[in-house]
Amino acid sequence: MDKKLKNTLKYLLWTGVAVALLYFSFRGVNWKDFWTALKSCRWGFVLLSILLGALAIFFRSLRWRMQILPVDPSTSRVTCWNAYSICMIVNLVLPRVGEVARCGFVTKHSARDGEGRRLASLDKVIGTVVIDRIWDLISIVVILFLLLAVLWDRFGTFFTENIFAGVAVKARLWWVLVLAALLAGGFVFLCWKLRDRGRIWGRVWKVFQGMADGLSSCLHMKHGWMFILYTALIWGCYWLMSACIMWSLQGIDPSGLSPDLAGALAKIDGLGMSDALFLMFAGALSSLVPVPGGFGAFHTVVAGALASLYGIPFEMGMIFATLSHESQVVTSILCGGTSYIHETFFRR
Repeated sequence: MDKKLKNTLKYLLWTGVAVALLYFSFRGVNWKDFWTALKSCRWGFVLLSILLGALAIFFRSLRWRMQILPVDPSTSRVTCWNAYSICMIVNLVLPRVGEVARCGFVTKHSARDGEGRRLASLDKVIGTVVIDRIWDLISIVVILFLLLAVLWDRFGTFFTENIFAGVAVKARLWWVLVLAALLAGGFVFLCWKLRDRGRIWGRVWKVFQGMADGLSSCLHMKHGWMFILYTALIWGCYWLMSACIMWSLQGIDPSGLSPDLAGALAKIDGLGMSDALFLMFAGALSSLVPVPGGFGAFHTVVAGALASLYGIPFEMGMIFATLSHESQVVTSILCGGTSYIHETFFRR
């Protein structure tokens, strides 16, 4: 099958999944209550969430730059900021494609060595992105352990019944992952053995070498403590973004709402910072579903978590999820659009 056709079909498939998730999430919503609640929430906190989202992108670009500098010391903060911002806006339409776009962007602006080759070649930059995502995964696991270690009485039952049980059911799929890893490792070993026996094998091995250089770049970073600090600041911003949306709902006037939704506000008012951390974690899990922009998946997971753990009606959960997700979309559009304009009209 033609590669372009294959990618198009894949995109249409996941777009269809996003549309289906949005439909099933919103089909039972009382739209009068929905719009009344949105209009009466405290929009100052929503604006603060948008600003915190931009700050998180800024810290992400600085953390990523630390991994690129051992490969190309000339990489600027502006280059990494624009690359990351444009990546976010591309991911709204084409999930995961933004990661490739930001790699190509940095390579395009990379300095050249004495032989005219880019210092930050595409394969090396891809390696830094892989490490970047691995650190995100590590961060999510750390947050999970913190939630369970400190607040097991509050969140333990939810994870046992809704997440760990599902993992146990799907444990039989692990052998597929192990087999895939073994096949990938075998292919890399084959390329290494045959690297001098053919032009194609040599080129493929050079790609793997470049990715390995990018992966190992984090071992050569200066001031590694700054990398940890940026990681903490990134997730701190996400935590505060979740809290801001929670605080915005706590200011809703219940007088114009239906009795069910008005009753749910009392439960929303009882939420605190630990609950904001849990909801941030739930939103992070939704990113595992590669739908365009996270539409549908984020709404379903977050609203479901609120309903399952707190008994908050799904409709109120959808209001929280909509404010949280769409404020992030606005952040991506503003940052990505600004970076695109800067690159197009002002950067030489």
